[in-house]
Amino acid sequence: MWRKLGLSRAADPLAAWAGAGAADPDPFLSVEGLSKSFGPVRALEHISLEVPRGEFAALLGPSGCGKTTLLRILAGLESPDQGQVLLGGRSLHTLPAHHRPINTVFQSYALFPHLTVYENIAFGLRARGLPDHALRDRVARGLTLVHLEEQTGRLPHQLSGGQKQRVALARALVNEPLLLLLDEPLSALDARLRAEMQLELRQLQKRLGTTFLLVTHDQAEAMSVADRIFVMEEGRIAQSGTPAEVYEKPRTRFVAQFLGSANLIEARRQGQGQVVDTALGPLTLRQAPPWNAGTLSIRPERIQICPQAPAFNGLAATVCDWVYRGDHCEVVVEPGSLRLRTASSPLLQRGQTLWLHLPPEHLEALHG
Repeated sequence: MWRKLGLSRAADPLAAWAGAGAADPDPFLSVEGLSKSFGPVRALEHISLEVPRGEFAALLGPSGCGKTTLLRILAGLESPDQGQVLLGGRSLHTLPAHHRPINTVFQSYALFPHLTVYENIAFGLRARGLPDHALRDRVARGLTLVHLEEQTGRLPHQLSGGQKQRVALARALVNEPLLLLLDEPLSALDARLRAEMQLELRQLQKRLGTTFLLVTHDQAEAMSVADRIFVMEEGRIAQSGTPAEVYEKPRTRFVAQFLGSANLIEARRQGQGQVVDTALGPLTLRQAPPWNAGTLSIRPERIQICPQAPAFNGLAATVCDWVYRGDHCEVVVEPGSLRLRTASSPLLQRGQTLWLHLPPEHLEALHG
């Protein structure tokens, strides 16, 4: 991976880390039963997760869910009360932060204001005593990696937000970490630049093959960059999986509502079958729900508008309001205050009656 970019290493970093000749462990990063409290506040509650080598993973959750505490434990800036962290099959428990093959890119960039772009990137390498010729070579290739070859002599205050973020990334990557932690690194950027940087970040990770772990509260960002998402709620992992898995198949009310928009429908099962009673009428699911009474979830874009009454899972609904979004319309209907998403149409009117179909394959029976 690094050799392709000219950032060659004397030896396989994992072999040096886990022991020469050791098999490449899977998972690469393993968190086992991690708990952490700050006085009476329980920040993490028996967190366990696994990330394969070379994957881009994301910790996603609202403020106060414990994601930053977990990142700080991985970085060696906090110690857990219980549990352990393994990287490449080796425990990080006794290793201080500066001995871990891990680097962190912070939300604030943490650049030295009196140092040039070049010197900011070189800072960690100088601290490690890298010879000058090797340092120059490493920094030059790091600058190329993030497309800042023309900015070497500038100071941080002379850079845009996106350029500052690139400097922070280059400074972390030239140290050749086995794991790169990203602590909400794009949150200070405007929407357009943030979208551009998300794409660049994902492309950079794929080219390098380094394991990235992003901490973010931005659902769209996690969905855009990550191979795997860990949704966190109150110090626990509420659900994990690919972006498609956690979005299309939410397990709980929290995940359904936090990851995009979701219609929640209270339901009660009829007998032992796949049909449930709701305020919208009977609905057929793809399989029997795991409860007698519970909640269904369906995404707004999965509700279909039909020219006539569907054979099943249909209802006549009245348009209460709609918002034109350019490429689509967001529509609110009664009964049930359902929200749906349609292709842009100037024909919708308040008070209009629509036939709707709720496909069984998109109705999810939530577990909590």
